[in-house]
Amino acid sequence: MAAAGKLNPLRLPPLPTIREIIKLYKLHALKQLSQNFLLDLRLTDKIVRKAGDLTNAYVYEVGPGPGGITRSILNADVAELLVVEKDTRFLPGLQMLSEAAPGKLRIVHGDVLTFRTENAFPETLKRQWEDDPPNIHIIGNLPFSVSTPLIIKWLENVSSRNGPFAYGRTQMTLTFQKEVAERLTANTGGQQRSRLSIMAQYLCSVQHLFTIPGQAFVPKPEVDVGVVHFTPLIRPQIEQPFKLVEKVVLNAFQFRRKYCYRGLRMLFPEAQRVESTERLLHLADVDPTLRPCHLSMAHFQRLCDVYREMCEEDPQLFDYNFREELKGCRSKMEQEKKGGEES
Repeated sequence: MAAAGKLNPLRLPPLPTIREIIKLYKLHALKQLSQNFLLDLRLTDKIVRKAGDLTNAYVYEVGPGPGGITRSILNADVAELLVVEKDTRFLPGLQMLSEAAPGKLRIVHGDVLTFRTENAFPETLKRQWEDDPPNIHIIGNLPFSVSTPLIIKWLENVSSRNGPFAYGRTQMTLTFQKEVAERLTANTGGQQRSRLSIMAQYLCSVQHLFTIPGQAFVPKPEVDVGVVHFTPLIRPQIEQPFKLVEKVVLNAFQFRRKYCYRGLRMLFPEAQRVESTERLLHLADVDPTLRPCHLSMAHFQRLCDVYREMCEEDPQLFDYNFREELKGCRSKMEQEKKGGEES
């Protein structure tokens, strides 16, 4: 059995290199899908080592592409590897890996944004939320175009304890553009502090493990890539529904260079905006002249708690969306203008 955190490079029989696979099947990265291949097996091995001890683990790899990280995961002596790949061009190369590791690799042709994982693994792997994480890991070198919507989707799954988190506090090790990785892990007051920082950190322990230089990828992206590890917290730092937290945080950061009250005002209809914003900030004990990046997790926790109370007082408040109000005003102005021209 492989030692903890170490890979066994002799587990797979001799295979064509990833470069040879790309040449054999005439693969090329599609710019419109923001695909970038990681061909250096030393780096794919490092990603897998940083994910933790995968001995006898069940792993869900998203976006395997030509199979670089896939090989490193199989070499880690896993019980089973499930890969979900949307691009049919990569399936023959993945099938070659499946034949080289009988019974270990399960290939699904599908979209990670819609693939349902609730029944993807044995029921025996399920753990109570308060227990240690289950022996299930999510690993992936994500196309940049899906990385942010996918992590938001999975964070909502963490909040609801469904999807991959129906089994417990499933750990994730994923790649992002370096700037996104820095946002996910930014501390209070940091230059990269953003909506993503709060949404990830209120639900998970988040670590920026290391950075991969852009030249390690084919084709070379214009940015470096960060590898980020997520472990869901036993108790979220904000105990409110995900959509409510998302709404408060989104509004707080929409004018990120302004004082925080500027964005938080947009939580309320114009007729009550000034009064309700003052009340929200007063009850949450938040200085209205703080910039959004200087709001701590404790600030957001109090803002969400108070906003929840205000929504319970006024059931229509949560459904209010100032963008819809703005759109309605613009439509009305255009109609009035058109009417004036016709007359």
